[in-house]
Amino acid sequence: MCWSATADLAAGTVITAVGVVCVLRVRRARDLPVAALPVLLGAHQLVEAAVWNAGGGCGPASTAWAVIALPVLPVWVAFGVLLAAAPGARRVLWGPAAAGLATAAVLAYCLATRPVDAEVRGHTIGYGVAVPYAPLVVAGYLFATLGALLLSGDRGLRLLGAVLAAGAVVCAALWRLEFASIWCAFAASVLVLGWVRRGPGGPGRAGPGDHWFWPPRTNSR
Repeated sequence: MCWSATADLAAGTVITAVGVVCVLRVRRARDLPVAALPVLLGAHQLVEAAVWNAGGGCGPASTAWAVIALPVLPVWVAFGVLLAAAPGARRVLWGPAAAGLATAAVLAYCLATRPVDAEVRGHTIGYGVAVPYAPLVVAGYLFATLGALLLSGDRGLRLLGAVLAAGAVVCAALWRLEFASIWCAFAASVLVLGWVRRGPGGPGRAGPGDHWFWPPRTNSR
């Protein structure tokens, strides 16, 4: 929620709290990465509050923001969806997973060898890092994140992917220079809404050994 440090702090706190509720309500161990995604995105907002307080620049907060947004998210989303998907849908999801790994490798190398510059632009923050073959990297990033959701075979995740894809187009059209920052906030809000409305149970069909109940059930006589 690129508006101010206070807004990022408030949004990050709420999103993280909702993410904790999602994790506590999940019933299958393989759904945990997707259920915990709002926790990651909430933490991302909290990191951005630190970027605001630092006035942007190339400090640790800017680097931490970029690490979560760039190499971590495509791997987290692609493999989280792969794990949560029904067995019949997993074969097609190896494509986004491979794209996530390749994209993350390039982005991680760029972050390790080049500085991240955060610039406060009114009520938004723009982040810059030199990335070679940027259009190709962006395509791999979107395929790993949006592609995984759209190919998941789960109606709720497909709807989420469609909404996020529309939001990404709007954000890119209206705020091209601040695309990454606004994309993160938009994704966080929609993901929280989607997972809260889904309730317990998780996507796909349960198979043998899939159930993982919390709190643990005990037999009583």
